Amino acid sequence: MADCEKIMHLPSSRISSFSDAIERCQSLGMRLSRQRRYILELLWDLQEHLSAREIYDELNQRGKKIGHTSVYQNLEALFEQGIIECVERSDGRLYGHQNSSHSHVNCLDTQKIIDIDIKLPSTVIQEVEQRTGLKIKGYRIDFFGTTD
Repeated sequence: MADCEKIMHLPSSRISSFSDAIERCQSLGMRLSRQRRYILELLWDLQEHLSAREIYDELNQRGKKIGHTSVYQNLEALFEQGIIECVERSDGRLYGHQNSSHSHVNCLDTQKIIDIDIKLPSTVIQEVEQRTGLKIKGYRIDFFGTTD
């Protein structure tokens, strides 16, 4: 499996809905098995970051019979094609429905990850480019906080 933190996909266009995700799969020539549809539908329905095990459990609780291996293989394929995101944490990988560049707020109390769109001022991007010699194509900022 690919290391999800080392690979940051910058898709050509944002996927804003379950139907957009299906269309992207079709445009990439990906097979749209019922298992793949179940996974995409669940991620868009819950809009949370979930482990493969949580996805497996939730789908089976909903009566969508799917095997462990199928969940892992489909998550990896969807991530590798830039359709979903993968966040590497010390306790494992979490998968989310967003495919676009965005930032995360990590709650240290609940361990939940909240998606947030933050736009840095162009002067900050320019400074990063000047310091590194690289042209910035996207970024993600991780915030950490508590409920109090």
